Amino acid sequence: MASSDATTAEMPPTPTVSSSGEPDIRANVIDAIGETPLVQLNGVTRGIRTPVVAKLEMLNPGGSVKDRIGIRMVAEAEERGWLKPGGTIVEPTSGNTGVGLAMAAAVRGYSCVFVMPDKVAPEKVALLRAYGAEVVTTPTAVERDSPESYYSVADGLTREIPNAFQPNQYFNPMNPRTHYESTGPEIWRQTGGQITHFVAGVGTGGTISGIGRYLKEQNPEIKVVGVDPEGSIYTSPVLHTYKVEGVGEDFWPGTFDRTLVDEWVQVIDRDALVTGRDVTREEGILIGGSGGMAVWAALQVAGRLDDPGALVVVLLPDSGRGYLSKMYNDDWMRENGFLSRFRGPKRVAELVTHHGRNVPDVVWVSSEDTVARAIEVLREHDISQLPVVRPPVEGPIAIQTVVGSIQERTLLDRLYENPEVLSAKVTTIMDGAFNLVDAGEEIERIFPLFSSGASAVLVQREGTLVGVVTRADLLEFAVHQPKSS
Repeated sequence: MASSDATTAEMPPTPTVSSSGEPDIRANVIDAIGETPLVQLNGVTRGIRTPVVAKLEMLNPGGSVKDRIGIRMVAEAEERGWLKPGGTIVEPTSGNTGVGLAMAAAVRGYSCVFVMPDKVAPEKVALLRAYGAEVVTTPTAVERDSPESYYSVADGLTREIPNAFQPNQYFNPMNPRTHYESTGPEIWRQTGGQITHFVAGVGTGGTISGIGRYLKEQNPEIKVVGVDPEGSIYTSPVLHTYKVEGVGEDFWPGTFDRTLVDEWVQVIDRDALVTGRDVTREEGILIGGSGGMAVWAALQVAGRLDDPGALVVVLLPDSGRGYLSKMYNDDWMRENGFLSRFRGPKRVAELVTHHGRNVPDVVWVSSEDTVARAIEVLREHDISQLPVVRPPVEGPIAIQTVVGSIQERTLLDRLYENPEVLSAKVTTIMDGAFNLVDAGEEIERIFPLFSSGASAVLVQREGTLVGVVTRADLLEFAVHQPKSS
């Protein structure tokens, strides 16, 4: 028995075989890159007739579309003598390109130093360190040419470290070329040439440029849609920081061919991150914020087309595993204003409509009315405040006609001081006008307005007064709306 056990322990594992009976074993992890599947989206596309399918690039072994370019940039550097045995790869990255390069470095025997902006999720830093890389973080909110920017720091390290090489994904032609030679042909083949629209986020621009060029060579009628976060140079006249990672830029990379993009869709952080969470929960596909951004744009394109014969392909660049502490953390989402603390109505307009009191949405008095008349109106509707409006009032009340407010507490003080004030005009005792909020504003955002002592806010839509929200309305809302899980 002992002899038999020893023999069994020494036997090599049975190789995996393909359907043809031949072994299907990759030489290394690099050979497992590519040929990611296309999957139809069904949950988030409810009500949209145009089919939307997703290219699942997170199924590359390193977890993102950047696996494809990592090995290609390293291989070219080896061929040209830019990267020598024992060398060090230095790269500015938001994380995914770093993983692709770290995989290549592990297989080929190089060291890695990655420079990352400090807005990236801590999971990404930990992941790169797990591959044995050194990680340097730099401030996000600095100009590209600042000595502190992650581009400048990476350039400095490349000069300082002996035998260092920087692939520089922003200007390396292997970036778009890789997608022209691999990802583009995969999409064309997987859709049977039926693709009509390709949608992808734009960071370095290499992915959308390489894929877009290949697809347009097969069919010039295919529309390429670039997706950009608000605050990025591609669609924003004023640049500012944003929370979505790995997309958008503050300069024009050399790897991006802007002539290939037929249409741009700009997406705000909240829509990108919430859509990403929706895809995970409704489709079972764990994606990051840039993927959520791309899906949000793809849904706008598909909804506008309203054509069952069209086919929208959206590229999902990475997994949500690198964002568990951020977009999948409810506390982080709430702190950044992307997730409501409550279920139920989300907009102020809904609160006005569903405040639960048998009171007209707008109750007001004229600036020509007496104090006695104002008291009658308050008692009639059992309220404690109302706006004062300048006459004449015909039809909807324009916001510019609101001149002040009547508040119960002020009335009591003035009546105690001088009972004769009942016959005076309300303008003699009125308080200032209430704060103004838009009907489309989120309910959660108006809570702070009441912390300074305000008793009500006016709700306007396109310059017209459509309602008044009081402390009582917010209390009623907070009590009866269960907290989100």
